[in-house]
Amino acid sequence: MTTIVNTRETLDRQIRELKDDILMMGSMVEQATLSATKALKNRDAKTAQRIYDDDRWVNEKHLQIENDCVMLIATQQPMARDVRFLASALEVSTELERMGDYAKGIARIYLMIKDNPLDQPLTEITQMAETATGMLHKALSAFVNNDVEAAREIPREDDVVDELYTQFHHHVIEKMIANPSIIDRANYLLWAAHNLERFADRVTNICERTIYVNTGILREIASSDDETLIGLK
Repeated sequence: MTTIVNTRETLDRQIRELKDDILMMGSMVEQATLSATKALKNRDAKTAQRIYDDDRWVNEKHLQIENDCVMLIATQQPMARDVRFLASALEVSTELERMGDYAKGIARIYLMIKDNPLDQPLTEITQMAETATGMLHKALSAFVNNDVEAAREIPREDDVVDELYTQFHHHVIEKMIANPSIIDRANYLLWAAHNLERFADRVTNICERTIYVNTGILREIASSDDETLIGLK
């Protein structure tokens, strides 16, 4: 980031740059998640190892965004709405870093299973990854464009991810009961599905931050039809 000058024009420009960095980090996480899931399904060791190793770039982007946010808060005397945005950008980048860890975890699961049989179709896992990354893409667009209505609607899709997770969990448990010899491998697959379920939950957290930036009120979106007040303007 260039030398900070205490002007409104400069702050606006630097906030736009920060938004671009958040979108870039989000794209990295989306691609890592889809690629890790595809590598697991296709038994692609090379891609799984690449996703595992490349998580360091997500971590570096997180640290850069964190540093930029702190510098702007410390040097630019931002107004109340700006402070809400910068504090929320810190939180969003942390959520993205953890989502990147989930993608790395899925890649690691394949590296642990290797060429052993999966014993279970990954249809639900693939659909979970597609739905969750789609949610993330829309949530980050809402965040940078101050789209409160979209931020309120996106978490409803978490119900779809939860239902897919429940279906997959049920199918895997049935297989484990029928054939206890697959328990270890099946548990790895359950962890992959759990990572994607948590991924979608973190998208909801990003939506909460979008609402907070634009209203000054922080609400926990607990379900598709319920918001619980957890902070005041």
